[in-house]
Formats: sequence, C-alpha cells, structure tokens
Amino acid sequence: MQPFKSGFVVFASVGLLFLGACGNQASESSSNPSSPSTENTNKTEPVAKTETSAHGDSHGKNAQVVEAGKYHLELVPEKEGSTTHLDLYLQTGDNHQAIPNAKVTADIQSPDGKQKTVYLTYDADGKHYAAKLDGVTAGQYQVKVTANVGTEKVNGRFSFNQ
Repeated sequence: MQPFKSGFVVFASVGLLFLGACGNQASESSSNPSSPSTENTNKTEPVAKTETSAHGDSHGKNAQVVEAGKYHLELVPEKEGSTTHLDLYLQTGDNHQAIPNAKVTADIQSPDGKQKTVYLTYDADGKHYAAKLDGVTAGQYQVKVTANVGTEKVNGRFSFNQ
C-alpha cells in the first residue's frame, strides 16, 4: 500500500507542475496582445480597440483603432445593402497625416470560415483606402490588414459584426 501512496503523490505533483507550466505559457502569450509591431515577424500583431482614437477624430461610430509604432490604422466597416464598405485610414505622425502611397490588403475571414483577400485602393478625396465586401453573411468577421509603406510592413487585426 505504501508504494501506491508514494506513486500517487509523485503523479499528482507532476500533474500540478504540468498545469502550472501550461498556465504560465498561456499568460505569456496573451500578456500584451496589442503591442505594436511594424516588422514581419511571428510576434503578436496589434489588435483593434473599438473606441474613438486618442486624438478624438474617429471616422465613425463603428471605427476601430490600432496604433502600430508610428502608424495609426483606423477601420470603419459600414453595411450597405448586401455589401459592406470598408474604409481604412492609414496615417502617421502626431498630427495623423494620411499615407497615400501604400499597398494595402485585407485578409478577411467570414463567419462561415471562408477566407478572402481584398485589395484596398486609395481615395484621394477622402484620404483613406477603400474596398467593398460583397455577399455579406450575418456574424463576426475577422480582418488582418497589411500595409506595405515603402520598405516597412504594418499589420493590424480588426473584427466587426454584420
């Protein structure tokens, strides 16, 4: 009976150590999910906050803001009938100057799990990038925006409901 008790104590201790290690790994990976990153690495990408920007000039009630280093990304999804109009404000500096010469794509996952890449074009009058998403399904959409600004790559993650 004594070897059984000793074996059980060792087994329970190893199990607790394993659970503790798993808990630390999960908290390290989620410790700062909105830390800015302008490099193309495996680090966590900035995640949108659904609030007006710090300078108070949010572009709509559905606007989501990501601050990625010196870059400010603001996504405004607006449903228009059977499509969703996506506006992305890509700006830099303290005064949030528009960046007109970037190559911008959005990798979108729809609520049914389908993936789609959408290219956003620059609208000089509105000083933002825009695209239309056709065939909108009700539910939550996950969006990863990638902007190539010269030699830099700026990423931001957003989500919205339709």
